[in-house]
Amino acid sequence: MIRQIAIVAVVLCLLFGGCSSQQTVDSSGRNFSGAMPVNLSGSWERDYSRGDDAQATLNNVLRRVSRPAPDTGFPSNSPAPTPDLSKIVALAQLAELITRTDVLTIEQSDYEISIARKDDFTLLCEFHDGFAKRTQSDYGTEVCSWNGARLESHLILPDGLLISHRFTISPDSQNLHVATTVSSGSSSTPFTLNRYYVKFDRPESEFNCIETLSMKRVCSTGEIRP
Repeated sequence: MIRQIAIVAVVLCLLFGGCSSQQTVDSSGRNFSGAMPVNLSGSWERDYSRGDDAQATLNNVLRRVSRPAPDTGFPSNSPAPTPDLSKIVALAQLAELITRTDVLTIEQSDYEISIARKDDFTLLCEFHDGFAKRTQSDYGTEVCSWNGARLESHLILPDGLLISHRFTISPDSQNLHVATTVSSGSSSTPFTLNRYYVKFDRPESEFNCIETLSMKRVCSTGEIRP
């Protein structure tokens, strides 16, 4: 899937004329005091009974941006801008690929949150002394923040794309809402998909593993003696 996402990102770059526009992220919520507002840790599986249908959402966006502007009764010296529908479709394709993950594994400590996504790379948020730290990866720069009890992760890609994930946990800590938005500085219309996840108990592994100096990691279904 990571390779597919890279291919779609390249297509977006071509559509947007090089994706040279620099994206910015509002950092007003990057600091907080005390403990993290909520604990998102756990294993989460996607609830397919809820959430957006990618094609239906795309159709709604295309209808909205294609709707003619209201007539004000005053002549205009400049024609209304025509939306580039191909750019919106490309953003939708990337958003749909990113949100196909059906299992999330979230680990949270006092200073770090890692969000492992099946068949995709792990999102990482680091906080020190109440401030979020920008993290670098092969994919771009990640900036995290807390907006009240909602965790926000913004991945700024070198080609001018911005992928934002907003994580909101339910009051009983059993349901997780993830809103993913893909945007570009060269397009005025971002694309958002909503996904829902339910917490589940991951079965314990049948294997016992130890680290050894000579054989490195050794695993067995029985007892292992060092």
